[in-house]
Amino acid sequence: MRMMGCIALGLLLGLAGCDNDTDDSETSTSPAVEANSAEPATVEADEVEDDLAGIEPMAAPVEVALEAVLLADRRMQVVGRTNLPDGTRVQVEVVREASGVRWQERVVISAGELEAGPFGSGSGLSDGYYRLRLTTTPGELQPREVQGYLGSRGEHLSGPLIVESPHGLGQQVSAVQRVLVGQQIRRTTDSVTVEPLQ
Repeated sequence: MRMMGCIALGLLLGLAGCDNDTDDSETSTSPAVEANSAEPATVEADEVEDDLAGIEPMAAPVEVALEAVLLADRRMQVVGRTNLPDGTRVQVEVVREASGVRWQERVVISAGELEAGPFGSGSGLSDGYYRLRLTTTPGELQPREVQGYLGSRGEHLSGPLIVESPHGLGQQVSAVQRVLVGQQIRRTTDSVTVEPLQ
């Protein structure tokens, strides 16, 4: 009786030992699974670098020319030309100087050109001065191919149109053009000289 109790106890201890072995083997395999799951991310990063490897960074200073076209309904279309690469994401903004009212649209450069608008209310734009502004989207938000030209933080951008991003995301393009819609408002100033008649 005592002998059977010892055998039963031995079997229970043996089974418990097997359970511990199973737990150890499961624990030892889980890091291998985690290590394998990290490999695809490394491969993807390498693939991205390979995609950008053949692209030469932009060497020429950035050029932007903007033009306002007043449509028949007195709304404004903005057209422009640039040497930024095709696919570059930009924002075009029109601001009325007298009131600060603004309109904006995001567009993509295609064949070195851009077109945005029409801007303005249904009744058209009032006479006065307006500012047209083009800014590039931060480098890290540009398509991968564009990042190859401009840099992920705009580090390849150069020229007088380059400014630091207000959000600390590197360099970006900021081009401003001032235009007049309608007639210029004439004002007298204190510096007018009056000469006596002879």
